[in-house]
Amino acid sequence: MSSVMSLNIQQIMEMLPHRYPFLLVDRVLELEAGVRIKAYKNVTMNENFFQGHFPGQPIMPGVLIMEALAQAGGIFVVQSLDIVSGEKLFLFTGIEEVKFRRPVVPGDQLMLEASVVRRKMNIWKMQGKATVDGQLVAEGIFSAAVVDKGK
Repeated sequence: MSSVMSLNIQQIMEMLPHRYPFLLVDRVLELEAGVRIKAYKNVTMNENFFQGHFPGQPIMPGVLIMEALAQAGGIFVVQSLDIVSGEKLFLFTGIEEVKFRRPVVPGDQLMLEASVVRRKMNIWKMQGKATVDGQLVAEGIFSAAVVDKGK
């Protein structure tokens, strides 16, 4: 049985190349290598995308919710494969069956969960869901490839 671990923002930044304003995972609560991840993004009014989406009625863009799920998936894969920082990139290759259920607004804590559907060579397919206060806000299946950095 694999152990469950958590990761703070410094550890996340060692695993992902993303930086402000595009780093969309604040903390990993649970990570079971090769099985699943549970992480979160604190959504605040200070997010730059709220300036234009939408003035007077701020809503987190759905594509950024999916990006947050993909980043959580990237952390999951990097940790599962025990990849040394900077050696590989985790590239989003597709999304399927995406559904958005309710808006995500400033003050929400966006919970991000992903689990493996299938893994074949360097391609990972994961089921992801995002929730706020236990309510489903978005879900979908996403796939990504692990490639050598610089290719």
